[in-house]
Amino acid sequence: MNKKEKGQLIEELTEKFAEYPHFYLADGSGMTVSQTNTFRQLCYEKGLEYKVVKNSLIQKALEKQEVDYSEIFGALKGFSGILFSPEVGNAPAKAIKEFHKKNSIEKPLFKAAAIDTDIYVGAEHLTPLSELKSKKDMLGDIVGLLQSPAKNVISALQSGGHTVSGLVKALEERAQ
Repeated sequence: MNKKEKGQLIEELTEKFAEYPHFYLADGSGMTVSQTNTFRQLCYEKGLEYKVVKNSLIQKALEKQEVDYSEIFGALKGFSGILFSPEVGNAPAKAIKEFHKKNSIEKPLFKAAAIDTDIYVGAEHLTPLSELKSKKDMLGDIVGLLQSPAKNVISALQSGGHTVSGLVKALEERAQ
């Protein structure tokens, strides 16, 4: 790869890192061609993009970002594949874990991740990241919690039948 091609690839990666708020680094060394193709297919099905790029080019593209990704640089050794996720921060972790389970191998190995501006380095973060809730899931939980008290009151009113209406009538009379 000549200098011009490297420069172009760095610019493409710079744009990808700026566009995608969630990305993971994984080590797929030792995987067969068939396993790699199966993993790429799984990523595609999950709406993820998987690219294998030289570590030095990844680092140069990350250095051009507004966010400080220097914490990740130590993970840029050996073989590195990048998983880009457009919306869901846990999707790459789930894809990696699903691939491990379906294929009975521990490859690709999780190296690091950036979710929004939070950085995670080390294989011990894979399971907790796979269990993260998406923004959509969290908003649904919050809405459910906010609706819960109202639902409980309505449920109590409906189940109480005449007793509740009698109580309300008694309270009205007392107020007069």
